[in-house]
Amino acid sequence: MFSKSTNSQISHHRSSIDRKMKQRIFISTGEVSGDWHGSILVQAMFAEAKQRGIELEIVALGGDRMAAAGVKLLGNTAAIGSIGLTEALPFVLPTMRLQRQAKQQLKQDPPDLAVLIDYVTPNLAMGSFFQNILNKPVTYYIAPQEWVWSFKDKNTKMIAGFTDKIFSIFPQEATYYRKHGANVDWVGHPLIDEMAKVSDRAICRTELGLGESDLIVTMLPASRAQEIKFLFPPMLEACQAIKAKLPQVKFLLALSTEKFRQPIADMLNQYGIEAEIVYGKSHQLIRAADLVLTKSGTVNLETALLGVPQVVIYKVSASTVWVARKILGFSIPFMSPPNLILEREVVPELFQEAATATNIAEACLTLLQDQTVRSQTLTDYTEMRHKLGKPGAATRAAQGILDLLTQSLATHHSL
Repeated sequence: MFSKSTNSQISHHRSSIDRKMKQRIFISTGEVSGDWHGSILVQAMFAEAKQRGIELEIVALGGDRMAAAGVKLLGNTAAIGSIGLTEALPFVLPTMRLQRQAKQQLKQDPPDLAVLIDYVTPNLAMGSFFQNILNKPVTYYIAPQEWVWSFKDKNTKMIAGFTDKIFSIFPQEATYYRKHGANVDWVGHPLIDEMAKVSDRAICRTELGLGESDLIVTMLPASRAQEIKFLFPPMLEACQAIKAKLPQVKFLLALSTEKFRQPIADMLNQYGIEAEIVYGKSHQLIRAADLVLTKSGTVNLETALLGVPQVVIYKVSASTVWVARKILGFSIPFMSPPNLILEREVVPELFQEAATATNIAEACLTLLQDQTVRSQTLTDYTEMRHKLGKPGAATRAAQGILDLLTQSLATHHSL
Protein backbone atom coordinates (compact mmCIF):
# COMPACT_ATOMS: atom_id res chain seq x y z
CA MET A 1 0.00 0.00 0.00
CA PHE A 2 1.18 3.49 -0.79
CA SER A 3 0.91 6.26 1.78
CA LYS A 4 -1.43 9.18 1.15
CA SER A 5 1.55 11.41 0.39
CA THR A 6 2.98 8.85 -2.04
CA ASN A 7 -0.40 8.51 -3.78
CA SER A 8 -0.56 12.29 -4.05
CA GLN A 9 2.92 12.41 -5.60
CA ILE A 10 2.01 9.71 -8.11
CA SER A 11 -1.21 11.53 -9.01
CA HIS A 12 0.66 14.81 -9.50
CA HIS A 13 3.32 13.03 -11.60
CA ARG A 14 0.64 11.43 -13.83
CA SER A 15 -1.11 14.77 -14.26
CA SER A 16 2.21 16.39 -15.22
CA ILE A 17 2.81 13.67 -17.82
CA ASP A 18 -0.73 14.15 -19.18
CA ARG A 19 -0.17 17.90 -19.50
CA LYS A 20 3.15 17.36 -21.28
CA MET A 21 1.36 15.20 -23.86
CA LYS A 22 -0.99 18.08 -24.53
CA GLN A 23 0.01 21.28 -26.21
CA ARG A 24 -0.76 24.16 -23.86
CA ILE A 25 -1.43 27.75 -24.81
CA PHE A 26 -1.91 30.69 -22.49
CA ILE A 27 -4.12 33.64 -23.53
CA SER A 28 -4.05 37.00 -21.77
CA THR A 29 -6.75 39.62 -22.29
CA GLY A 30 -9.08 41.88 -20.36
CA GLU A 31 -12.38 43.76 -20.45
CA VAL A 32 -15.62 42.74 -22.15
CA SER A 33 -14.35 43.18 -25.72
CA GLY A 34 -11.18 41.17 -25.05
CA ASP A 35 -13.22 38.31 -23.61
CA TRP A 36 -15.48 38.40 -26.65
CA HIS A 37 -12.62 38.38 -29.17
CA GLY A 38 -10.85 35.75 -27.10
CA SER A 39 -13.84 33.42 -27.16
CA ILE A 40 -14.03 33.63 -30.96
CA LEU A 41 -10.32 32.89 -31.31
CA VAL A 42 -10.50 30.02 -28.82
CA GLN A 43 -13.30 28.33 -30.77
CA ALA A 44 -11.25 28.63 -33.96
CA MET A 45 -8.13 27.28 -32.22
CA PHE A 46 -9.92 24.24 -30.84
CA ALA A 47 -11.47 23.53 -34.26
CA GLU A 48 -8.11 23.86 -36.02
CA ALA A 49 -6.37 21.70 -33.40
CA LYS A 50 -8.98 18.99 -33.86
CA GLN A 51 -8.39 18.99 -37.62
CA ARG A 52 -4.65 18.59 -37.03
CA GLY A 53 -5.07 15.88 -34.42
CA ILE A 54 -3.59 18.08 -31.71
CA GLU A 55 -4.75 17.73 -28.12
CA LEU A 56 -4.93 21.34 -27.05
CA GLU A 57 -5.34 22.86 -23.61
CA ILE A 58 -5.88 26.59 -23.19
CA VAL A 59 -5.49 28.49 -19.92
CA ALA A 60 -6.17 32.19 -19.72
CA LEU A 61 -6.76 35.48 -18.06
CA GLY A 62 -10.12 36.33 -19.58
CA GLY A 63 -13.84 36.19 -18.92
CA ASP A 64 -16.99 34.11 -18.91
CA ARG A 65 -17.27 33.87 -22.69
CA MET A 66 -13.80 32.36 -22.94
CA ALA A 67 -14.59 29.95 -20.10
CA ALA A 68 -17.76 28.87 -21.92
CA ALA A 69 -15.64 28.22 -25.02
CA GLY A 70 -13.54 25.69 -23.09
CA VAL A 71 -10.76 27.74 -21.52
CA LYS A 72 -9.49 27.18 -17.97
CA LEU A 73 -9.43 30.63 -16.36
CA LEU A 74 -6.53 31.57 -14.11
CA GLY A 75 -8.37 34.81 -13.33
CA ASN A 76 -11.37 36.79 -14.56
CA THR A 77 -10.33 40.11 -16.11
CA ALA A 78 -13.48 40.93 -18.09
CA ALA A 79 -14.69 43.49 -15.55
CA ILE A 80 -11.29 45.04 -14.89
CA GLY A 81 -10.72 47.97 -17.20
CA SER A 82 -11.12 51.66 -17.84
CA ILE A 83 -10.22 54.45 -20.21
CA GLY A 84 -8.36 57.41 -18.73
CA LEU A 85 -5.68 58.15 -16.16
CA THR A 86 -7.60 58.79 -12.94
CA GLU A 87 -10.30 56.32 -14.02
CA ALA A 88 -7.73 53.51 -14.14
CA LEU A 89 -6.52 53.93 -10.55
CA PRO A 90 -9.14 51.68 -8.86
CA PHE A 91 -8.15 48.83 -11.19
CA VAL A 92 -4.39 48.97 -10.70
CA LEU A 93 -4.15 46.79 -7.59
CA PRO A 94 -6.70 44.14 -8.73
CA THR A 95 -4.88 43.87 -12.05
CA MET A 96 -1.47 43.55 -10.41
CA ARG A 97 -2.81 40.92 -8.03
CA LEU A 98 -4.27 38.80 -10.83
CA GLN A 99 -1.11 39.16 -12.91
CA ARG A 100 1.08 38.08 -9.98
CA GLN A 101 -1.09 35.05 -9.22
CA ALA A 102 -1.18 34.03 -12.88
CA LYS A 103 2.59 34.33 -13.26
CA GLN A 104 3.12 32.11 -10.22
CA GLN A 105 0.94 29.41 -11.79
CA LEU A 106 2.60 29.82 -15.18
CA LYS A 107 6.05 29.41 -13.62
CA GLN A 108 4.98 26.16 -11.96
CA ASP A 109 3.46 24.75 -15.15
CA PRO A 110 4.70 26.76 -18.16
CA PRO A 111 2.59 26.68 -21.33
CA ASP A 112 4.16 26.20 -24.74
CA LEU A 113 3.13 29.58 -26.15
CA ALA A 114 1.38 32.83 -25.19
CA VAL A 115 -1.31 34.69 -27.11
CA LEU A 116 -1.90 38.29 -26.03
CA ILE A 117 -5.10 40.12 -26.99
CA ASP A 118 -5.13 43.94 -26.73
CA TYR A 119 -5.09 44.96 -22.97
CA VAL A 120 -2.01 47.06 -23.47
CA THR A 121 -0.38 47.78 -20.08
CA PRO A 122 -0.90 44.34 -18.44
CA ASN A 123 0.08 42.57 -21.64
CA LEU A 124 3.30 44.53 -22.04
CA ALA A 125 4.34 43.07 -18.69
CA MET A 126 3.05 39.61 -19.61
CA GLY A 127 4.87 39.59 -22.94
CA SER A 128 8.16 40.53 -21.26
CA PHE A 129 7.57 37.82 -18.64
CA PHE A 130 7.18 35.14 -21.31
CA GLN A 131 10.21 36.33 -23.22
CA ASN A 132 12.60 36.91 -20.32
CA ILE A 133 11.46 34.49 -17.60
CA LEU A 134 9.72 31.58 -19.33
CA ASN A 135 11.61 31.85 -22.64
CA LYS A 136 8.49 30.89 -24.58
CA PRO A 137 7.18 32.24 -27.90
CA VAL A 138 4.71 35.13 -27.80
CA THR A 139 2.08 36.15 -30.33
CA TYR A 140 -0.17 39.20 -30.30
CA TYR A 141 -3.66 39.02 -31.75
CA ILE A 142 -5.29 42.45 -31.99
CA ALA A 143 -2.24 44.43 -30.95
CA PRO A 144 -2.73 47.71 -29.05
CA GLN A 145 -3.78 50.58 -31.31
CA GLU A 146 -0.43 52.32 -31.08
CA TRP A 147 -0.95 53.30 -34.71
CA VAL A 148 -3.78 55.57 -33.52
CA TRP A 149 -2.72 57.09 -30.22
CA SER A 150 0.95 56.36 -29.55
CA PHE A 151 2.63 59.29 -27.78
CA LYS A 152 6.06 57.77 -28.36
CA ASP A 153 7.27 54.48 -29.75
CA LYS A 154 8.45 52.91 -26.48
CA ASN A 155 5.48 50.54 -26.24
CA THR A 156 5.66 49.76 -29.94
CA LYS A 157 9.32 48.78 -29.64
CA MET A 158 8.54 46.56 -26.66
CA ILE A 159 5.75 44.79 -28.55
CA ALA A 160 7.91 44.31 -31.65
CA GLY A 161 10.71 43.07 -29.40
CA PHE A 162 8.93 40.34 -27.47
CA THR A 163 6.52 39.05 -30.12
CA ASP A 164 7.40 36.24 -32.47
CA LYS A 165 4.41 37.20 -34.61
CA ILE A 166 1.57 39.72 -34.61
CA PHE A 167 -1.75 38.76 -36.16
CA SER A 168 -3.31 42.09 -37.07
CA ILE A 169 -6.95 42.82 -37.81
CA PHE A 170 -6.60 46.28 -39.38
CA PRO A 171 -4.45 47.03 -42.45
CA GLN A 172 -3.10 50.21 -40.79
CA GLU A 173 -2.12 48.13 -37.75
CA ALA A 174 -0.13 45.72 -39.93
CA THR A 175 1.66 48.52 -41.75
CA TYR A 176 2.51 50.35 -38.54
CA TYR A 177 4.02 47.38 -36.71
CA ARG A 178 5.94 46.18 -39.77
CA LYS A 179 7.57 49.60 -39.99
CA HIS A 180 8.77 49.08 -36.42
CA GLY A 181 10.34 45.72 -37.18
CA ALA A 182 7.62 43.31 -36.10
CA ASN A 183 6.79 40.05 -37.88
CA VAL A 184 3.16 40.67 -38.90
CA ASP A 185 0.41 38.74 -40.65
CA TRP A 186 -2.72 40.71 -41.54
CA VAL A 187 -5.54 38.19 -41.07
CA GLY A 188 -8.54 40.52 -41.53
CA HIS A 189 -11.26 41.34 -39.02
CA PRO A 190 -13.17 38.59 -37.17
CA LEU A 191 -16.32 40.72 -36.94
CA ILE A 192 -17.01 40.10 -40.62
CA ASP A 193 -17.87 36.47 -39.87
CA GLU A 194 -19.61 37.20 -36.59
CA MET A 195 -21.91 39.91 -37.96
CA ALA A 196 -22.82 37.70 -40.93
CA LYS A 197 -24.45 35.31 -38.44
CA VAL A 198 -26.93 37.94 -37.20
CA SER A 199 -30.48 37.62 -38.54
CA ASP A 200 -31.86 40.34 -40.80
CA ARG A 201 -33.76 43.38 -39.54
CA ALA A 202 -37.26 41.91 -40.00
CA ILE A 203 -36.45 38.71 -38.09
CA CYS A 204 -34.72 40.62 -35.27
CA ARG A 205 -37.72 42.92 -34.93
CA THR A 206 -40.11 39.98 -34.80
CA GLU A 207 -37.99 38.20 -32.18
CA LEU A 208 -37.90 41.38 -30.08
CA GLY A 209 -41.64 41.97 -30.41
CA LEU A 210 -41.23 45.13 -32.49
CA GLY A 211 -43.35 46.28 -35.40
CA GLU A 212 -41.81 46.85 -38.83
CA SER A 213 -42.85 50.52 -38.80
CA ASP A 214 -41.67 51.23 -35.23
CA LEU A 215 -39.05 53.99 -34.94
CA ILE A 216 -36.29 52.43 -32.84
CA VAL A 217 -33.22 53.95 -31.20
CA THR A 218 -30.88 51.47 -29.52
CA MET A 219 -28.51 52.72 -26.82
CA LEU A 220 -25.20 51.09 -25.94
CA PRO A 221 -23.91 53.34 -23.18
CA ALA A 222 -21.38 51.33 -21.21
CA SER A 223 -19.09 48.34 -20.92
CA ARG A 224 -17.19 50.03 -18.08
CA ALA A 225 -18.55 51.53 -14.86
CA GLN A 226 -16.98 54.93 -15.59
CA GLU A 227 -19.01 55.15 -18.80
CA ILE A 228 -22.28 55.06 -16.90
CA LYS A 229 -21.07 58.09 -14.95
CA PHE A 230 -19.72 60.15 -17.84
CA LEU A 231 -21.64 59.02 -20.95
CA PHE A 232 -25.10 58.06 -19.80
CA PRO A 233 -26.35 61.45 -18.47
CA PRO A 234 -25.83 63.41 -21.72
CA MET A 235 -27.11 60.41 -23.66
CA LEU A 236 -30.33 60.41 -21.62
CA GLU A 237 -30.75 64.16 -21.96
CA ALA A 238 -30.42 63.74 -25.71
CA CYS A 239 -33.09 61.03 -25.62
CA GLN A 240 -35.41 63.47 -23.90
CA ALA A 241 -34.93 65.93 -26.78
CA ILE A 242 -35.38 63.20 -29.40
CA LYS A 243 -38.60 62.05 -27.74
CA ALA A 244 -39.90 65.63 -27.65
CA LYS A 245 -39.29 65.97 -31.40
CA LEU A 246 -40.35 62.43 -32.37
CA PRO A 247 -42.93 61.23 -29.81
CA GLN A 248 -43.33 57.88 -31.57
CA VAL A 249 -39.71 56.84 -30.95
CA LYS A 250 -39.03 53.73 -28.86
CA PHE A 251 -35.78 53.18 -26.98
CA LEU A 252 -33.95 49.90 -26.45
CA LEU A 253 -30.85 49.50 -24.29
CA ALA A 254 -28.27 46.77 -24.80
CA LEU A 255 -26.78 45.77 -21.45
CA SER A 256 -23.14 44.68 -21.53
CA THR A 257 -23.17 43.05 -18.09
CA GLU A 258 -25.93 42.27 -15.59
CA LYS A 259 -24.17 44.17 -12.82
CA PHE A 260 -25.04 47.40 -14.63
CA ARG A 261 -28.77 46.67 -14.82
CA GLN A 262 -29.83 48.38 -11.59
CA PRO A 263 -27.76 51.59 -11.90
CA ILE A 264 -28.88 51.95 -15.51
CA ALA A 265 -32.53 51.32 -14.61
CA ASP A 266 -32.27 53.91 -11.83
CA MET A 267 -30.89 56.53 -14.21
CA LEU A 268 -33.53 55.82 -16.85
CA ASN A 269 -36.17 56.41 -14.19
CA GLN A 270 -34.42 59.57 -12.99
CA TYR A 271 -34.47 61.07 -16.49
CA GLY A 272 -37.97 59.84 -17.29
CA ILE A 273 -36.88 57.69 -20.25
CA GLU A 274 -38.77 54.48 -20.98
CA ALA A 275 -36.42 51.91 -22.48
CA GLU A 276 -36.43 48.14 -22.65
CA ILE A 277 -33.20 46.84 -21.10
CA VAL A 278 -31.98 43.65 -22.77
CA TYR A 279 -28.92 41.57 -21.90
CA GLY A 280 -27.20 39.14 -24.26
CA LYS A 281 -28.82 40.31 -27.52
CA SER A 282 -26.82 43.40 -28.44
CA HIS A 283 -26.43 42.44 -32.09
CA GLN A 284 -30.17 41.84 -32.52
CA LEU A 285 -30.89 45.17 -30.83
CA ILE A 286 -28.50 46.92 -33.20
CA ARG A 287 -29.85 45.23 -36.32
CA ALA A 288 -33.44 46.03 -35.35
CA ALA A 289 -32.72 49.75 -34.83
CA ASP A 290 -33.16 52.76 -37.08
CA LEU A 291 -30.34 54.43 -35.18
CA VAL A 292 -27.73 53.40 -32.63
CA LEU A 293 -26.55 55.85 -29.96
CA THR A 294 -23.37 54.41 -28.58
CA LYS A 295 -20.06 54.77 -26.82
CA SER A 296 -16.88 54.58 -28.84
CA GLY A 297 -15.34 51.16 -29.35
CA THR A 298 -15.71 47.82 -31.11
CA VAL A 299 -19.48 48.28 -31.10
CA ASN A 300 -19.05 51.03 -33.72
CA LEU A 301 -17.61 48.48 -36.13
CA GLU A 302 -20.35 45.98 -35.29
CA THR A 303 -23.00 48.61 -35.96
CA ALA A 304 -21.41 49.57 -39.28
CA LEU A 305 -21.20 45.94 -40.43
CA LEU A 306 -24.86 45.47 -39.43
CA GLY A 307 -25.77 48.46 -41.61
CA VAL A 308 -27.29 50.80 -39.04
CA PRO A 309 -26.54 54.56 -38.82
CA GLN A 310 -24.98 55.59 -35.51
CA VAL A 311 -23.90 58.50 -33.36
CA VAL A 312 -20.74 57.93 -31.29
CA ILE A 313 -19.92 59.74 -28.05
CA TYR A 314 -17.19 59.54 -25.46
CA LYS A 315 -16.24 61.39 -22.28
CA VAL A 316 -13.68 60.92 -19.54
CA SER A 317 -12.90 62.96 -16.43
CA ALA A 318 -11.76 66.58 -16.78
CA SER A 319 -8.48 65.75 -15.03
CA THR A 320 -7.72 62.95 -17.50
CA VAL A 321 -8.39 65.25 -20.45
CA TRP A 322 -6.21 68.02 -18.98
CA VAL A 323 -3.25 65.72 -18.43
CA ALA A 324 -3.66 64.09 -21.83
CA ARG A 325 -3.84 67.37 -23.70
CA LYS A 326 -1.57 69.67 -21.71
CA ILE A 327 1.15 67.28 -20.54
CA LEU A 328 1.08 64.31 -22.93
CA GLY A 329 0.05 66.26 -26.02
CA PHE A 330 -2.66 63.70 -26.77
CA SER A 331 -4.42 64.17 -30.09
CA ILE A 332 -6.09 61.69 -32.41
CA PRO A 333 -7.79 62.29 -35.77
CA PHE A 334 -10.76 60.08 -34.92
CA MET A 335 -11.79 57.69 -32.16
CA SER A 336 -14.37 55.35 -33.75
CA PRO A 337 -13.15 52.45 -35.91
CA PRO A 338 -15.25 53.26 -39.02
CA ASN A 339 -13.74 56.76 -39.17
CA LEU A 340 -10.23 55.47 -38.45
CA ILE A 341 -10.44 52.85 -41.19
CA LEU A 342 -11.58 55.28 -43.90
CA GLU A 343 -9.59 58.17 -42.38
CA ARG A 344 -12.57 60.53 -42.62
CA GLU A 345 -15.82 61.11 -40.76
CA VAL A 346 -18.18 58.31 -41.69
CA VAL A 347 -20.19 58.51 -38.47
CA PRO A 348 -20.68 61.53 -36.21
CA GLU A 349 -18.42 61.30 -33.17
CA LEU A 350 -18.68 63.68 -30.24
CA PHE A 351 -15.79 63.68 -27.77
CA GLN A 352 -15.63 65.35 -24.39
CA GLU A 353 -16.84 68.99 -24.61
CA ALA A 354 -18.64 68.25 -27.88
CA ALA A 355 -20.64 65.43 -26.26
CA THR A 356 -23.46 67.70 -25.06
CA ALA A 357 -27.11 66.68 -25.03
CA THR A 358 -27.88 69.32 -27.68
CA ASN A 359 -25.16 68.12 -30.06
CA ILE A 360 -26.01 64.46 -29.54
CA ALA A 361 -29.73 65.04 -30.14
CA GLU A 362 -29.05 67.11 -33.26
CA ALA A 363 -26.82 64.42 -34.77
CA CYS A 364 -29.38 61.72 -33.96
CA LEU A 365 -32.32 63.64 -35.40
CA THR A 366 -30.40 64.31 -38.62
CA LEU A 367 -29.75 60.60 -39.12
CA LEU A 368 -33.33 59.71 -38.24
CA GLN A 369 -34.92 62.26 -40.57
CA ASP A 370 -32.51 62.99 -43.44
CA GLN A 371 -32.57 60.14 -45.97
CA THR A 372 -29.67 61.59 -47.97
CA VAL A 373 -27.40 61.51 -44.93
CA ARG A 374 -28.57 57.99 -44.04
CA SER A 375 -27.87 56.75 -47.57
CA GLN A 376 -24.38 58.25 -47.57
CA THR A 377 -23.65 56.54 -44.26
CA LEU A 378 -24.60 53.15 -45.69
CA THR A 379 -22.49 53.78 -48.80
CA ASP A 380 -19.50 54.60 -46.61
CA TYR A 381 -20.11 51.43 -44.57
CA THR A 382 -19.79 49.38 -47.76
CA GLU A 383 -16.47 51.02 -48.58
CA MET A 384 -15.28 50.37 -45.04
CA ARG A 385 -16.28 46.70 -45.22
CA HIS A 386 -14.06 46.17 -48.29
CA LYS A 387 -11.03 47.36 -46.31
CA LEU A 388 -11.45 44.74 -43.58
CA GLY A 389 -10.33 41.72 -45.57
CA LYS A 390 -12.01 38.44 -46.37
CA PRO A 391 -14.09 36.20 -44.10
CA GLY A 392 -12.20 33.68 -41.95
CA ALA A 393 -9.97 36.01 -39.90
CA ALA A 394 -10.17 34.03 -36.64
CA THR A 395 -9.45 30.78 -38.49
CA ARG A 396 -6.40 32.31 -40.20
CA ALA A 397 -5.15 33.60 -36.84
CA ALA A 398 -5.70 30.18 -35.24
CA GLN A 399 -3.82 28.47 -38.07
CA GLY A 400 -0.91 30.88 -37.70
CA ILE A 401 -0.77 30.42 -33.93
CA LEU A 402 -0.76 26.62 -34.19
CA ASP A 403 1.86 26.76 -36.96
CA LEU A 404 4.10 28.79 -34.64
CA LEU A 405 3.39 26.41 -31.77
CA THR A 406 4.33 23.38 -33.88
CA GLN A 407 7.52 25.05 -35.13
CA SER A 408 8.50 26.03 -31.61
CA LEU A 409 7.98 22.55 -30.21
CA ALA A 410 9.88 20.98 -33.13
CA THR A 411 12.82 23.33 -32.52
CA HIS A 412 12.76 22.57 -28.78
CA HIS A 413 12.75 18.81 -29.30
CA SER A 414 15.62 18.99 -31.80
CA LEU A 415 17.90 20.74 -29.31
